[in-house]
Amino acid sequence: MFIEPFLRQQRAGWIEVICGCMFSGKTEELIRRLRRARIAHQQVEIFKPATDTRYHPTRIVSHDDHAIPSTPVTSCEQILLLSSDIDVVGIDEAQFFNDALPEVCSELALRGIRVIVAGLDMDYLGKPFGPVPHLMAMAEYVTKLHAICAACGNLAAFSFRKTSDTALVMLGEKDVYEPRCRSCFFEGLRSRKAQDPA
Repeated sequence: MFIEPFLRQQRAGWIEVICGCMFSGKTEELIRRLRRARIAHQQVEIFKPATDTRYHPTRIVSHDDHAIPSTPVTSCEQILLLSSDIDVVGIDEAQFFNDALPEVCSELALRGIRVIVAGLDMDYLGKPFGPVPHLMAMAEYVTKLHAICAACGNLAAFSFRKTSDTALVMLGEKDVYEPRCRSCFFEGLRSRKAQDPA
């Protein structure tokens, strides 16, 4: 009876996931939403994995060179410690965090924080990547973006690795990856397997 009025007054938090293949505009969309939150005078904090230094050590940068300051963290648990008195939390490159990220995002949302997460939903083999699919299942809002297939020009949902390296995590840009549609992606995998059966 005494809890009900408190629950009505508590600010509502939620989780938004922006996912897709490489070069689909995930970071661009994340930056756009975070900038709009700042225009609305909300307190915003942005995090990225400390291992992702491709463009800048302390900024998240889109492929179109739009950038916004961020805090590099070595674990997703650090995000909880650094998110006090915040209205909106942005997290980029979510696929590089460990499996605790969904719990961290849920805890932030329960605190009344709007959580916006961007990341790859599939790895270079077309399989679910890291914690992103779990986040997609539990999020209130999911936006899946597409690129243009580098091989045929159709909509692309897959990130094709152009090298034969088999490491799950391999940082790279257009020299290493290209977006592909389903047909061209699996054709590329079949061709590579035929060339290197081992």
